[in-house]
Parts: sequence; structure tokens; C-alpha cells
Amino acid sequence: MSALPLSALLPVLQDLPQGIAARLTTAAGLSRERLAPEFLPTRIEGLDRLLGGGLPRGTLVEMSGRASSGRFSVALSALAAATQTGEAAALVDPGDHFDPQGAAAAGAELSRVLWLRPRGLKMALAAAETVLATGFALVILDLGLARVFRQSAGDAVWLRLARRARFHDAALLVLAPTRVTGTAARIVLAADAARVGWDRSLLDGLSSRLVLEKTRDANMKEKTSLLNLSLLEAVQAGKKERKICLEREEKEKENAVAFSGHLSAFGR
Repeated sequence: MSALPLSALLPVLQDLPQGIAARLTTAAGLSRERLAPEFLPTRIEGLDRLLGGGLPRGTLVEMSGRASSGRFSVALSALAAATQTGEAAALVDPGDHFDPQGAAAAGAELSRVLWLRPRGLKMALAAAETVLATGFALVILDLGLARVFRQSAGDAVWLRLARRARFHDAALLVLAPTRVTGTAARIVLAADAARVGWDRSLLDGLSSRLVLEKTRDANMKEKTSLLNLSLLEAVQAGKKERKICLEREEKEKENAVAFSGHLSAFGR
């Protein structure tokens, strides 16, 4: 059956109530609408600005960064933003780092989140490929803190995941300590080491610099942005930095005592 041209539909549209006619379109119009870029905002202002509106649907986005660099904050915020708009999201978490209570406190609707905890990289990749094909708008693959070498999976696996995301119009976000997806990622982000802010003896916050290392979208003009991290990451990084400061102070005291004892012995 051939499609009717728009001119043949005009008399029909004129006879319909205005509210219904305004919601009708042609097949060509549907195609144009379907090809328009769609995004899943993360509600992290700096990140969404770098991405041109959010995580692009149908693409693989990779973000690399070591511990307390912002990957945890991005995952929580993306899950919360997607589920609050009624979308279903899946988190593939082979390192078992996800905290449901923390995610709920961040605004994620846990009833719309599928949490998968496979063992090992191979099972994690298979799980990501499976959920991409089952209608989830957002799939996050968090490879945790362990260093994953690109050769461990192979470029073919990442290319297959990127094709699966494109075919099912899903946003695939891969979080890893270092670059792993090779040429499969449409967008590659890297987070610098976190910077801890102190207000006297109180923890004032944590931020890192987010760098757009690769994109296939010529419209993305900005290359860097500030990423404010979650309170949990700030506390963890702050404890680490405070521990280093305390250890340094303790060592300086020990050196001072030893130096004082040495002077006393010399004075005798």
C-alpha cells in the first residue's frame, strides 16, 4: 500500500477536531523526527553542556578517571535523571560498588533501575549487551577501580556494544579508570584528579576538571568543564587527604622530638 501525499490528507485533517489534527503527521515527518538527536540529561550542568544537552541516545559515551574523579557522581545523577522522567535504566556493576540507599537519596527511582552484578569482565560485557536489547533507555557499565586493559575485551566487543546501543536507541555510558573502548565510543571524556576544598578544618567540597577528549559532533565547541562531585566522594577523598596530612604532621612531630633529643645529648 502506497503512502498518501500530504495534499491528499489536507481535506481529512480539516474535518477533524483541531486538537486531534494538530497531533497527526505524515510518515516522512515521523522519519525526520526519529532522526533528530535525542539526549538523556544527566542534570550535571557542566557535563550536559559539554555533551550538547546530555547523553546522546543511540551512542556509546566513555568516561575515564581514577578514584574520586567524578565517575560515581555521574552514574548516580544519570540514573536519577533518567528514572525521574519515567525511563528504565540498567547498571552493570561487576565491582559491586553501587549503593542503593545513596542512589535513592540522590533521587533515583529504584523501581526503574535494574542492578546487575556479574563476575568478571566477560560476563559484564555480555550483561551490557543483553540489557541494551531489552528496551532500557540508559545502560551504565561501571568497570570500577581495577585497571582494565583494552586488549582484555578486544575492539570487536566494544564495536558490537556501540551498534547494539545505536540499533535500540539507548544511551550506553562506560565508566572506567582508563580508556578501554577504542574507536567504538562516539564521545570520550576524562576526569582529572579531584581537588578538595577546605574551609578551615571543615570539608567544603570536591571538584574535578572534565575534559572532552574525543567527539564526532562538530557542534560541540567546549572542551573542558568543572565537575562538582557528590558528598560521598568528597568525604572519601577528604578522609584520604586528611589522613595524609595527619600522617605528615605525626612524622614532623617525631622528627622534631628526635632532633630535640639529639640536641640535648649534644649539650651534655
